[in-house]
Amino acid sequence: MNKKSRFSDSELVEAISEKHLLEQAILQLYEEHAEITRSFIMGKGGTEQDADDIFQETVVSFIDSVQKGKFRQESGIRTFLVSISKHLWYNEIRRKQRAGNREKLFEADREPEEDGVSEAIQDRELKNQLNRLLQELGESCKKILELFYYENLSMKEIVSHLHYENEQVVRNKKYKCLQQLTEKMKQNPLAAKQINELINN
Repeated sequence: MNKKSRFSDSELVEAISEKHLLEQAILQLYEEHAEITRSFIMGKGGTEQDADDIFQETVVSFIDSVQKGKFRQESGIRTFLVSISKHLWYNEIRRKQRAGNREKLFEADREPEEDGVSEAIQDRELKNQLNRLLQELGESCKKILELFYYENLSMKEIVSHLHYENEQVVRNKKYKCLQQLTEKMKQNPLAAKQINELINN
């Protein structure tokens, strides 16, 4: 993409909103804004892989916000993307901390108290909601998202598990799977609300 063909912020928003030249708009988002996210994530203890994954999810969220009319251009695109990236990374840190805490509790092999049992049951029910949505996406999407979010595997590890050609193929597949999951959650707002509560608690 040469300089003459680059979008201004307002043109880029229009391209995404109207869904014309969408691939070109996404490429420009990566070329102009991925590096600042990479610097932030790696400065907060993340890896290059973390930075790539977070920015990919950031772009999905941004596109969704634009197409729903939620991005009103009150701030610049870069400011908005950085804000999304920070939110996603802090959520990811909390998720990893919760996973670590659950692992410690498992290894301790202690009898749960009544409150703990209630929370565990609720947690399992919400995960079942998510599993049902993942099943609807098809086996390949289900496996990729489970390996990434449940097993915390890197893209390189997922390639070896699922025998894709390379990491970029997996990233592209994961991006499309997240878009499909977003659409499924729109169609089932109750499940979406419960899953978001599970993720954010």
